[in-house]
Amino acid sequence: MTKQSIFKTYRKPLLIWMAIILAIVIALKLGIDEKVVLFGTVVIGVFTQAFAGLAALIAAVPLIGPLIVKVFAIPFFWLLNALGYFVGAVAIKKGYRTEFTKSRVLTLALLIGIIIGYIIGHLVPMR
Repeated sequence: MTKQSIFKTYRKPLLIWMAIILAIVIALKLGIDEKVVLFGTVVIGVFTQAFAGLAALIAAVPLIGPLIVKVFAIPFFWLLNALGYFVGAVAIKKGYRTEFTKSRVLTLALLIGIIIGYIIGHLVPMR
């Protein structure tokens, strides 16, 4: 890939991340609380798919890029699974068996949705 085609492919994620970084710097200079800035960054990143674009940009680096993305993606699944077990242990101890079942089903649905999205994302070529 040439530099020009890489920029055309990742133009939108790069512009979104530049805007996010600029917004963070301005917000911190204005003295806005860091927790509010973090929450805003996460919300904007999720709704604009900036994190997926950043992961795709990192994965575009030959040899090491896909490895870096996998190193960050796999612990996310472990964290979700561990969080589900922790919530389940607390829920069972407090007598919330039906709520526990619902939370495990929701976690399982989320994980299956992420896996299906990953598979579909790899089946459909990026334009």
